[in-house]
Amino acid sequence: MGRLLFTPVRRRMSLTKPIFDRARRRRLLFDVVTQIHDLTALQQAAAIRAGDLSPVEVTDHYLDRIERLDTRVGAYATITAELAERQAKEAERRVLEGDSGTLPPLWGVPVPIKDLNMVRGVPMRLGSAVFDDLIGFADDTVVVRLRDAGTVLLGKTSTPEFGLPCYTETDVSPPARTPWDLTRSAGGSSGGAAAAVAAGLAPIAQGSDGGGSIRIPSSVCGLFGIKPTRGRISHGPIVPDLFGLSTNGPLARTVRDAAALLDVMHGPEPGDMYAAPPLPEGETFAGYADRDPGRLRIARTIEPTVPGAEVHPDCVAAYEQTSALLEELGHEVVELPTLFGPDLVPDFELLWGVMATLTPVDPAREDRLLPLTRWLRERGHATSGPDLFKAHARLQAAMRTALPAMNGFDAILSPTLAQPPVPVGYFHDAEPAENFDRQKRFTPFCAAYNLSGQPAVNVPLHWNDEGLPIGVMLAGRPGGEGTLISLSAQLETARPWIDRKPPVWDE
Repeated sequence: MGRLLFTPVRRRMSLTKPIFDRARRRRLLFDVVTQIHDLTALQQAAAIRAGDLSPVEVTDHYLDRIERLDTRVGAYATITAELAERQAKEAERRVLEGDSGTLPPLWGVPVPIKDLNMVRGVPMRLGSAVFDDLIGFADDTVVVRLRDAGTVLLGKTSTPEFGLPCYTETDVSPPARTPWDLTRSAGGSSGGAAAAVAAGLAPIAQGSDGGGSIRIPSSVCGLFGIKPTRGRISHGPIVPDLFGLSTNGPLARTVRDAAALLDVMHGPEPGDMYAAPPLPEGETFAGYADRDPGRLRIARTIEPTVPGAEVHPDCVAAYEQTSALLEELGHEVVELPTLFGPDLVPDFELLWGVMATLTPVDPAREDRLLPLTRWLRERGHATSGPDLFKAHARLQAAMRTALPAMNGFDAILSPTLAQPPVPVGYFHDAEPAENFDRQKRFTPFCAAYNLSGQPAVNVPLHWNDEGLPIGVMLAGRPGGEGTLISLSAQLETARPWIDRKPPVWDE
């Protein structure tokens, strides 16, 4: 099945007001870069405030690229062209009305929403053929915050069924592919979000991460992605945060863009079960991107907790090169003692199966579920209440033992993944049990920080000889996103990745 086209894409220039000066725009675009999508999100926002770009022009540029190119990368499940153009017109009107210096930092910048998040009046598929007639009846908290910040909703990005696997291949939209090699998966479950940003179909994107779902696609698509501290961003008003595994977060091409998007999305709401330590008074996450991190004590580990997982030489090389770079920058790098063992894996699997049951499915439509989803839900339904609580208690006990040791370091370095990007179908075409085992061996590092609630980021520092991105992961203390952002910005300055472009495929 093809993607769901919510409204036709219409393209139109809106440069009727003197403030959006055509000559200034040409200087901006052609003296510095060649296309609007080559600008970072913050550069686009600055150009909008300065009158060099119109929000409508930016929106039309992305809608045009989506219409021409998205069938090749599978980034979008739904395109909200008419809504995007209305929001862009309103953003333009506000710029023309008065003091643009008072507008929020990302005013007029397009930001798509993952199709696990609800938007009122917009179709919601959750990556599943089960929901072919669901229309959003409320706005998720992150949607409200993005709208209030003046961002423009281009559409809903594709996700695997209920966000459960680490790849994005469904019955309702094309596979999400990394633009670095269109035969390979963009990862998951925020695969559509990552594909959109990496392919220039959005400047930044919202995603979510329950077991690596921001960091995995960021790694295989060459992006910077942040899984924030547990409780940093509200899941309200609909999605429960029972186990505290999952959180919303940003995916971006640069550290500063991701930090600016985190500033928009973060904050608790009444009824949330978890709350992150607040930022110091007057601080922003974007401010940390311009701050020297100082000399940090960084632990490192390359020991996977998943039995049978082997770390590919390309991932080992990225890990070792990053360790050396951190030392060159003046940081102390030491080995992390073994804190997690393979005994945690069955308990995490048990929680994952139970989480698969939380999405209500009409029994008459159960046959529309993909085999992996049915297999996970069967495991979840077979779990008793006492077994669930015992597993959760064991995981909490393990974290209470590990966190004091991890808090002795400013950051922890590991590979993000154990393998380079894999071909489309590598997981999806296998039987459910083998599919799940392959996923565990592919991503044996990420889920520990969903269990602990610590912030963690993917840093796109390396590409292998095939030209495929290989990310490394940095985790921090609970509430320590600022340190991770400062450190990542320092790494970005030392080894810039913004000028790396996927092979030419979009013409």
